[in-house]
Amino acid sequence: MSRKLKVVAVSGSLQRPSRTLVLVDQLLAALGNEIAIDAHVLSLGEIGPQFAGVLYRNQLPAAVEESIAAIESADLLLVASPVYRGSYTGLFKHLFDFVHHEALTDKPVLLAATGGSDRHALVIDHQLRPLFSFFQARTLPIGVYAVEKDFEGYEIANPALRERIALAVARAVPQLRDASPATTSTTSATPAIRKPAPVALAA
Repeated sequence: MSRKLKVVAVSGSLQRPSRTLVLVDQLLAALGNEIAIDAHVLSLGEIGPQFAGVLYRNQLPAAVEESIAAIESADLLLVASPVYRGSYTGLFKHLFDFVHHEALTDKPVLLAATGGSDRHALVIDHQLRPLFSFFQARTLPIGVYAVEKDFEGYEIANPALRERIALAVARAVPQLRDASPATTSTTSATPAIRKPAPVALAA
């Protein structure tokens, strides 16, 4: 690969510090050990208050629009959310409501989630995969789910979780090596798609 793969990571946690963000950082570190990446992390704890009440994309603040454009122009998405009432957080979904429905077609997506117990381990396959199937994205074969007992404070303490991270990355990298890095400028990152007129989000 002639240049670094642009990886955009979205952490759906609204809190800092955050176990979800720790998981994101560890996945990025594992990816970076295997393949050259240019990583960008979007934390909903930081940008969420700026778009929580927005209905139209053309009303988004510039910083949030830049975040959406980064998602749309990424070579690889890494998305992670804490489990809330059996699913991803509402603001996580609201963010992706602004993403153009054709922008993620065939884009590789690495899925991750955190929860209080093993009861929600299927959130990756029952909630996150269907969401990105709507976008016709290419979700990578192994997702990573972590529970509170996998951490000591805000550090990963369970060797099994580290092994899961390593396995997810090992299965992902062969597919990523064949990916063509997105062509982006240094000042903006917009998808090469025709955008329709803005519409309100569904009630």
